[in-house]
Amino acid sequence: MITERRPSIVTSLPGPKAAALIARDAKAMSPSFTRAYPFVMDHGEGCWATDVDGNRFLDFTAGIAVNTTGYAHPRVVAAITEQAHRFQHMSGTDFYYRTEIELAERLEARILPGTPARVFFTNSGAEAIEGAMKLARYATGRPSYIAFIGGFHGRTYGALSLTASKASQRRRFAPLLSSVFHAPFPSAARGVTTDESLERIEELFATVAPPESVAAVFVEPIQGEGGYLVPPDDFMPRLRELTQKHGILLVADEVQSGMGRTGKLLAVEHTGVEPDIVCLAKGIASGLPLGAFIARAEQMSWPPGSHGSTFGGNPIACAAGLVTLDLLEESLMENAAKVGAQLQDGLQEIASAHPNVTDVRGRGLMLAIEFKTADQAAGLVQTAFERGLLLLTAGTRAVRICPPLVIDREDAATGLEIISASLG
Repeated sequence: MITERRPSIVTSLPGPKAAALIARDAKAMSPSFTRAYPFVMDHGEGCWATDVDGNRFLDFTAGIAVNTTGYAHPRVVAAITEQAHRFQHMSGTDFYYRTEIELAERLEARILPGTPARVFFTNSGAEAIEGAMKLARYATGRPSYIAFIGGFHGRTYGALSLTASKASQRRRFAPLLSSVFHAPFPSAARGVTTDESLERIEELFATVAPPESVAAVFVEPIQGEGGYLVPPDDFMPRLRELTQKHGILLVADEVQSGMGRTGKLLAVEHTGVEPDIVCLAKGIASGLPLGAFIARAEQMSWPPGSHGSTFGGNPIACAAGLVTLDLLEESLMENAAKVGAQLQDGLQEIASAHPNVTDVRGRGLMLAIEFKTADQAAGLVQTAFERGLLLLTAGTRAVRICPPLVIDREDAATGLEIISASLG
């Protein structure tokens, strides 16, 4: 039980145990991973993570926006333990079990309210995107897709074809799908307006992607890896109007922005738009591997054998998902909005005192502080780590703030204090 809620750095970083494990990792693991600093997790509680050498950190990453309910939430742990005692696996592709059905019912009611819908469970966000791509083609009979510059949808081949976040994610993996087209994502931080974005889509329609050939538009209501970019208020409603005009499905990628992180269950709820398909993962099961795509029943009408997954909808992950939804609805979405406002105000105050900070943006507990250069963003991440705060970058020169949704005002104030001190 954590009693002193302050970072505690008791060794050099990395400590000896961490250094030994990092050396072993270098020999055994793929070098494709991007580790910003030498943190080796041992255990955690709430928003606090302790490494193998006993150094305690305040976590503003949540495992890349995954640990919705923090570390070792007692109700999540109890649900996982209870289900594990019953059975760990029984493939939902071929059999039935209660937790998967119950979670599907809950998501169907909350994700597309008032609309008959169906759910397909996956293991990850990339798989949810891949499934949505297949479903969009099946439902429309059309071959093409439109996505946005800066968007990140995953690293498998279909999802990677949609992704346009960093060249390193695509380099030497061509050819990708040829029928994917990209438009600029509107954002005040990037100087792109809604008009300019939609004009580009109309240009695609008029030249290389006739609207009758486009199955779906994939969009993040708030871009994640692209830099936590929030579009203008009119963007999603006008995009929805455009897609409906041409019979194109609108797919909301809520993998990073969903599950309460912005103060609502989905970020798209802030816009008043209801998409045709929603993709979820990351925070859906408080750290267990689970994803899903939810679509209107009229579209998810493909026959048996059209799509499947051995591990998707794992019963333990679904049990964690049910409790996660309970906790979100009871208090954590409201907490994300309240503490998120505190953090955003604090970041704005920090920005006013540091000319290298060019922007503070976001909703709820999906926030970013942006700098003039990538080195300045990386410098904050490194210095904050040395002071006991875990951060990650996003986009080219932003630092994301995405703590577990259980964060309270005291921990938020501690994080702001460390960020301010780290900037000097």
